[in-house]
Amino acid sequence: MQQHRRKGQRARSCRVRRMPGGARRLLALAAALTIASTTALSDDASPYPPVVEGRPLKFPADTGAHPDFRTEWWYVTGWLEDEQGVERGFQVTFFRVRTRIGEQNPSRFAPRQLILAHAAVADPAEGRLLHAERAERALDPLAGAAVGRTHAWARDWSLEWRDDHYEAHVAADGFGFDLRFDPPGPPLLNGNEGFSRKGPGAKDASHYYSRPQLAVGGTLILRGKSHDVRGRAWLDHEWSSEYLPEGARGWDWIGINLHDGGSLMAFRMRDAEGRAIWSAGTLRAGTDAPLALASDQVDFIPGRRWRSPRTGTQYPVEWDVLIDGRRLRLEPLMDDQELDSRRSTGAVYWEGAVRVLEDGREIGRGYLEMTGYAERLRM
Repeated sequence: MQQHRRKGQRARSCRVRRMPGGARRLLALAAALTIASTTALSDDASPYPPVVEGRPLKFPADTGAHPDFRTEWWYVTGWLEDEQGVERGFQVTFFRVRTRIGEQNPSRFAPRQLILAHAAVADPAEGRLLHAERAERALDPLAGAAVGRTHAWARDWSLEWRDDHYEAHVAADGFGFDLRFDPPGPPLLNGNEGFSRKGPGAKDASHYYSRPQLAVGGTLILRGKSHDVRGRAWLDHEWSSEYLPEGARGWDWIGINLHDGGSLMAFRMRDAEGRAIWSAGTLRAGTDAPLALASDQVDFIPGRRWRSPRTGTQYPVEWDVLIDGRRLRLEPLMDDQELDSRRSTGAVYWEGAVRVLEDGREIGRGYLEMTGYAERLRM
């Protein structure tokens, strides 16, 4: 019996060794994420710090990483137009995850922090989302997230603040981009001066700011062909230790650059029956001062649904969104903008380019993100 066990163990070991290096790395990181999300606090790890209301955000320091917190992301979405006038959507996101594993281990290879990254292009000519992902343990110079300024990277992908602008570099199978983002002004604080409630409990919150109306320029590569592009983008940066409130399955979120120069961020946390647990947002009309929206000023009403041919998940791809008495309509650039990131963050979700209409007239463009429709989001 022991001999058979040893043979079985050797066979499994050989199968793992024969796997491509990238696949082995993804499996190892997926296991680390699972452990980090399900185990109790280990003896050698300090607790995650809470997000505290009244703690002022300071720039540029808070544009960088906050490694003590459980999770953090830098999220850039936008619309691009090429030299032929063809319009496409794009996104790139870097996640930092504190695992609480091996925090007293002196080895630099201990998986104390993970860096995960997603990138995608929404091209109607393709008929579905082009996307790719990276998953690495934080290990300089291969992957990391800098403290004190925006710089997150995973091998040959990166997002970085340089002097007065951001730069993003992505190279994936079938697509890639090198883009520059110029902000028109300072960061826009969401919630109460950057303290963004995500539920009724005091701990359900994040520190959260946005950079809307980023002017984009650069190069987009699709199927080996290079395109000069320009457009508008949006950057979100959030960090938290407790994000999903109890009973929440996922969320619906929009970040919209309005054609009048303003911006709209709105979200709702949603339970298993599709009911809102918490809603909020930030509206800035033109150059007016931003208005923090309370739960009773934000409502998401689902419309037409689309079913993924790959996962069978149904998503409401058209919405009516009620914002402080205004009724806005969301229409997707294309239906199939599902992103399967089970090899990195473990989630299947819909994240895509949308147009925003009011009384039948387009008033803005941006991105819609819907999580928790395939299964409950794990954070």
